[in-house]
Amino acid sequence: MKLYTRTGDDGSTSLFGGQRVAKDALRVQAYGTVDELNSFLGLAAVLAQGTMRERLITIQARLFEIGSDLATPRASDDDPGPAHIPRLKDDEIAELERWIDDAHDGLPPMRNFILPGGTELAARLHVARTVCRRAERITYTLAQEASVGDKVLQYLNRLSDLLFAMARHANHDNGVEDVPWIAP
Repeated sequence: MKLYTRTGDDGSTSLFGGQRVAKDALRVQAYGTVDELNSFLGLAAVLAQGTMRERLITIQARLFEIGSDLATPRASDDDPGPAHIPRLKDDEIAELERWIDDAHDGLPPMRNFILPGGTELAARLHVARTVCRRAERITYTLAQEASVGDKVLQYLNRLSDLLFAMARHANHDNGVEDVPWIAP
């Protein structure tokens, strides 16, 4: 099978189910931004070790599921969609919350806003966090006009919190202080 199909040369793409839409359609922007986030997490995972690396890879798999969910239009919020499309459940949200608590435990209390930076891993996690927030905003906008899995927005919201906590944890583990924002 060839990598290229030429079917998108006219600026359109297919959603799961075969519907053709413009490549700049809101739904395509949502799952495209989730894909971008996944790539940035891969970049962070290259430097991460142990549990953090394992968790980032698990999140990458979940983001693939979110992408397929977003790429599959549903008739309504009650429509489960095709059975082969995985949908997030409460367990995945609870898991992120546990991971946030784990990453946050033992960190010094924040006394200032912090700037993205410190170690290279922390900086990469901060970039992923900001892409995650963009994915959340675009998905929220999509949800105003189309059905979106109810757990997708919750997952993206918790994920950005986790990435912030992981960035702080990466600095702390390497003896690097977070970079405080000091008002001019």
